[in-house]
Amino acid sequence: MGCGIIGGVTRRLMLLDTSSLYYRAYFGVPDTVRAPDGTPVNAVRGLLDFISRLVHDHRPDDLVACMDADWRPQWRVDLIPSYKAHRVAEETPAGQPDEEETPDTLAPQVPVIDAVLDALGIARVGVAGYEADDVIGTLSGLASGPVDIVTGDRDLFQLVDDKRGVRVLYPRKGVGDCDLVDDELIRTKYGVRPDQYADFAALRGDTSDGLPGVKGIGEKTAAQLINEYGDLAGVRAAAADRFSRLTPAKRRGILEAADYLDVAPKVVRVAMDVALPAFDPTLPSEPLDPATLEELVARWGLAGATGRLLATLHR
Repeated sequence: MGCGIIGGVTRRLMLLDTSSLYYRAYFGVPDTVRAPDGTPVNAVRGLLDFISRLVHDHRPDDLVACMDADWRPQWRVDLIPSYKAHRVAEETPAGQPDEEETPDTLAPQVPVIDAVLDALGIARVGVAGYEADDVIGTLSGLASGPVDIVTGDRDLFQLVDDKRGVRVLYPRKGVGDCDLVDDELIRTKYGVRPDQYADFAALRGDTSDGLPGVKGIGEKTAAQLINEYGDLAGVRAAAADRFSRLTPAKRRGILEAADYLDVAPKVVRVAMDVALPAFDPTLPSEPLDPATLEELVARWGLAGATGRLLATLHR
């Protein structure tokens, strides 16, 4: 990996939570956007235009499309069986790895996205047994320069660090403008520091990820408790202390959720120690495989989107 400082010049790294972004592209771009054979390519075109805009607006030197090699890792499911269980496709064969419920016209577009990114020369990194979040966490921890994480997943707010220049670009709607998420925004919106966000999320729970949280504790109460007691360990210690200021209902809820709280932090926190393959994150100025890209453009009707992206990369 070559991001950081080269020749005394600090390099800006951009990390894409790729599936989060192509889902947004899919729902943000009409499915009337189709290839010459009539196949929908709205997610493909939307993602390429999103990348073009991100590169134009933020000028990264390095860019990595981080992938979900495993969208529901078994080690997380072993800890909390309900983790993302509601997203498992009903037709997943018994004994086979869980497949995520994906719209019928989105699934065929994912291999096209992979092929186009590879032909362009944009680094694509996924690691067996880990989600894109974990790849992003590891890369953000290794980076010596500023990092922009582009995601629609609030879980990655835990990585924000003003001192290290790590921030999240959070799309507002579809593939349009992004909110810049820094320390101040997280404190203002959620009432906790970024380094407290994972404990806060574990306590609050998250129905979109199948995390039950603690009964009776919502977002405001979770923030209040984390602030008062510092972290989840402090909250649990207060619940175990009959002389603490916790109300009987809160104390009871926290104590009854002991089994969940024993494992929730590991599930919620992104991994920071994923063994990454060798790759070159340098943002290309020219396509890596022009012939293959030309074939893909012709087959899928991507001339406009790839043309815009190539023009942005070439500047």
